[in-house]
Amino acid sequence: MHRIANRSVILALSLLTLTALQTLADDAGSFDQIKVGAGKALFEAECRRCHATDASDPSYGPLLEGVVGREAGTFAGYPYSEALKAAGFVWTEGALKAWMEDNDGFVPGTKMRHVGIEDATVQDFILAYLQSISG
Repeated sequence: MHRIANRSVILALSLLTLTALQTLADDAGSFDQIKVGAGKALFEAECRRCHATDASDPSYGPLLEGVVGREAGTFAGYPYSEALKAAGFVWTEGALKAWMEDNDGFVPGTKMRHVGIEDATVQDFILAYLQSISG
């Protein structure tokens, strides 16, 4: 319960801060930078315990640097589930959002344990960050 409350507080404060910053942004480029920064913070809160975005600081799950546009289940050296290896799709914006929301529903049989990220705004921010590190 305590962990869920902390997570909710972090997400709420992040979204409140983003709303305030969006008002201050003077052009689309500034807001895009804000989205990427917020996405990185949300990634750290939601995803980093299992995933890294820098090969020099690995984690348990597959590296997510360059994930956008990568074929699912193909990061070299990671022991994916048979379900994900056979999924046959590319990590697009839509696929990543569906995965964030309900990975086991999106690819039944995956071995990743996950708490769904249902908030579309949070998904958008995390996606903006992942896109920024995918070249």
